Amino acid sequence: MIHENDGLLETHEVSCRKSHHPEPIKKDLTTRLNRIEGQIRGIKGMIDKDVYCDDVITQLSATQSALNSVAKILLEGHLKGCVVDRLNEGDTEVLDELVVTIQKMMKK
Repeated sequence: MIHENDGLLETHEVSCRKSHHPEPIKKDLTTRLNRIEGQIRGIKGMIDKDVYCDDVITQLSATQSALNSVAKILLEGHLKGCVVDRLNEGDTEVLDELVVTIQKMMKK
């Protein structure tokens, strides 16, 4: 179960399944997430320095776009790997899970 709390999602149920991303994809995702982490720190600094709101919002928008790119990469890998594997095993429940995942992504 996931609850939203001040814009943060708290996950109470985590799947016991594992994903298996190829090393180049992991490296790319880690690089992107490190960059996003730096952007977040920069935004915090902008707020601390009372930077003009429009400039902060521009940086927030860029950061959200970067997060969306990470999500798209993960979704593509999920579709091509996890979903295909589970369908090949006859597990159609994965389609219901996929619908929920896509709905979550579209809320943004």
